[in-house]
Amino acid sequence: MAVKALACELPATRGVPLARWSLAELQQEVVTQGLVAEISGATLWRWLSRDAIRPWRHRSWIFPRDPAFPAKAARVLDLYAGVWEGVPLGPTEYVLCADEKTSIQARQRKHPSVPPGPARPQRVEHEYVRGGAWAYLAAWDVQRVRLVGRCEARSGAAPFDRLVAQVMAQEPYRSATRVFWVMDNGSAHRGEKARARLQARWPTLVPVHTPVHASWLNQIEIYFSIVQRKVLTPNDFASLVELEDRLLGFQARYEQRAQPFQWRFTRQDLAALLAKLQAPKATLPAAA
Repeated sequence: MAVKALACELPATRGVPLARWSLAELQQEVVTQGLVAEISGATLWRWLSRDAIRPWRHRSWIFPRDPAFPAKAARVLDLYAGVWEGVPLGPTEYVLCADEKTSIQARQRKHPSVPPGPARPQRVEHEYVRGGAWAYLAAWDVQRVRLVGRCEARSGAAPFDRLVAQVMAQEPYRSATRVFWVMDNGSAHRGEKARARLQARWPTLVPVHTPVHASWLNQIEIYFSIVQRKVLTPNDFASLVELEDRLLGFQARYEQRAQPFQWRFTRQDLAALLAKLQAPKATLPAAA
């Protein structure tokens, strides 16, 4: 119907200076456009809800720009399924996901935080003093649920190499046949120069880069989102030492209880996504 078609348009296409429709703004516009003589907010809500249309919501995304996106993404997805170049991984081959979470500040609140109580949430002072920042580097073993991480004053090639050394110096990775490292295209580990540097020191290490702007394919980002929710929000740390202790303490606690992430995005899903992106833009339903 015409009302739903209008709800699926951006306000600017109608000359309305809004970023997105609210229910009240949409209610006003359908009357202004003469689509209905009058309508209540409850009725409009009910009409939109039938097709799960919520124009007041939005979500950011980025169109795949890497010309080798299908091939690079497929390699990562195969590794998550335990396959490399069509051959199942052996018992002494491992898949790790690694990255840096940068600029984690230690914010010391000007007044102490108040713990929660009956009918009262935790209270955190708005103002704070900056106590410095860490870059938190971590590697996640996809199949075996192991975490290795460290805090560094800054990110870069040398800090990343220290993380790799920390991992590759311990079993079972030290004696592994191959250790696949899934990484994004950050400056510390992108390109052939980084590949050569890493493999010169650790010959069994196989760098596997995600497509450009596709960090969502890297499972370590799931862990970093958990850290953000459970450790860093709200951010209230007296010092960098306290922040480091919390990050590494949570890492050890999480590893004890963690299970492999239930990764459900497969090669078939990738093919469907690419077909959808290449399809002609869907047209809006015709006005009733």
